[in-house]
Amino acid sequence: MSAFVGFMNNILYQPYIVPLFLIAVGLYFTIRTKAVQIRLFPEMFRVVMEKPENESGISSFGALMVSTASRVGTGNIIGVCTAIVLGGPGAIFWMWITAIIGGANAFIESTLAQIYKKTADDGTYYGGPSYYMQNALGQRWLGIIFSVFVIFTYAVGYNMLAAYNLQSTFATFSFYNEKTTPVVIGAILAVLFAAIVIGGARRLIDVTGFLVPIMGVIYVIMSIVVLVLNARNLGAMFGLIFSSAFDFQAIFGGFTGSVIMWGLKRGLYSNEAGMGSAPNAAAKADVSHPVKQGLVQTLSVFIDTLLICSATAFMCLSTISVDPASFAVDGSADAAGYVQACLHAVLGGFGPVFIAISMSLFAFTTLIGNYSYCEGCFAFILKRDMTRTESLVFRVIATVLVFVGAISSAGLVWDTADMAQGLMVVTNIPSIAILGGVAIKALKDYTDQKAAGKMPVFKAKNIGLTDGDAECWK
Repeated sequence: MSAFVGFMNNILYQPYIVPLFLIAVGLYFTIRTKAVQIRLFPEMFRVVMEKPENESGISSFGALMVSTASRVGTGNIIGVCTAIVLGGPGAIFWMWITAIIGGANAFIESTLAQIYKKTADDGTYYGGPSYYMQNALGQRWLGIIFSVFVIFTYAVGYNMLAAYNLQSTFATFSFYNEKTTPVVIGAILAVLFAAIVIGGARRLIDVTGFLVPIMGVIYVIMSIVVLVLNARNLGAMFGLIFSSAFDFQAIFGGFTGSVIMWGLKRGLYSNEAGMGSAPNAAAKADVSHPVKQGLVQTLSVFIDTLLICSATAFMCLSTISVDPASFAVDGSADAAGYVQACLHAVLGGFGPVFIAISMSLFAFTTLIGNYSYCEGCFAFILKRDMTRTESLVFRVIATVLVFVGAISSAGLVWDTADMAQGLMVVTNIPSIAILGGVAIKALKDYTDQKAAGKMPVFKAKNIGLTDGDAECWK
C-alpha cells in the first residue's frame, strides 16, 4: 500500500498537475472576480453575522463553524510544523500565497454549491460539488467519483492522520512507549469517536464544539505571548521566511520536495481551498444570496491559514535557538517534537502540555467534522439515505480506521492524506473552472444590488438560469 500511495503522489504532485490546477485556476478566478477575496474582505465580516432567512435554517455563521471545525485542527499545528521541518521556513510564505490565491477558488466553489443546492424534506438544504457536477455539468458519474474521493479522503486519509498526529504529541512525555502508548491512545480515541457516531453521544460533541473556539482564541493569544517573549528574534524570523521562500536554486533543483511544494501541500491540507470539501457545508446555509456564503467560506480560509497557521509558525520560528532541521529524520518529520521543543524553550514544561491539550481538542473535533462530510456523499451515490444497517457498518469501519491511524507510521498516513486530497483537487478544480462563469455572474448580480442600495436577493433568472437549474432560487 505504501508503494502504491508513493507512486500516486509522484504523479499527482508533479508541477503540472495539482500545483498547476490550484495556482493557475486560482489566479484565473482572482483576475475574473477582480480579486474578490481582497476587494470584498470587509463584506465577509458583515455577512457572516446575518441570521438565516428561516428560523429553522442554518446561518452563514453555522455553516462557517461546520467547515472551520474540519479545517482548524491538526493541520494548523502539525501540518505547519511538517512544512517547516521538511520544506524550510519559506514554506510558510508559500502557504500564505496558496491561501490568498486559493481564496478565489473557495469563493467560486462555495457560491456554486449554494446556487445548485437542494431542499430536503424537512426544509433544510444540502448540496456540494457532487451536485453541481451532476446538475450543472450533467455528469452524474463524475459526482459519484468525487463522492468516493471525499469518503476516502475524510474517513481514511484525514481521520487516520488526525489520530496519528494526536498520539504523536505525547511522545515527548516520559510515560510514552512507542509500542503500547499509540495503542492505548488510539483505543481511547476510537471509543470516544464511536460514542458519538454510533452511540449518539451528542453532548460530548456539544462540549467540544463549545471548547474548540475558546481553545482557538487561547492558542492565538499564547502565540502572541511567545512572540512578545521572543521579540528580539522577529527580524531574524521574517528574514528566514523570505530568504528560504526565494531560494530558487533549491526550488528548481527538486520541485517535488521543494519549499513551494511543501507550502502548497500543507496549505491545502490546512485550508482545503479548491478541494471541494467546504462547499458541502456551504450548501447547507440559508442565505438570501449565494455570494454571501462564498464570501463566508473565503473568510474561513483566511482564518485558518493567515491567522491560526501563522500563529503556529511564528511561535516556532521566533524561537531561533531550536533548529527545525534537527527534527527531520530519513525524509520524515517529527513535527510534534519540533513545536513542543519550541514552546518548551520559551515556556518550560507548560509548553508541551499546552500543545497536547490543544491537539486533543482540535483532533477530536476534526474527526467528527471530517466524518460529517461522508454520509452526505453516500446519500448522493445511493440516491437515498443509508439504511440503519449500512450506517452502522460504515460507522464501525470509520471507528476502526481511527484506531489504525493512531498505530500507523508517519510516512504512510501523511502520504495517504496527500494522495486523497490530490484526487479531490483534480476532480473539483476542472469542474469549477468550467462552471465558474455562473458564480461570476452571481457576484456581479450581488455587487450591482449592493451598489443600488438594495439588500441582495438572488433569483436564478437574473443570471440566465432556469428554475430547473437552480431549484432553490425560483
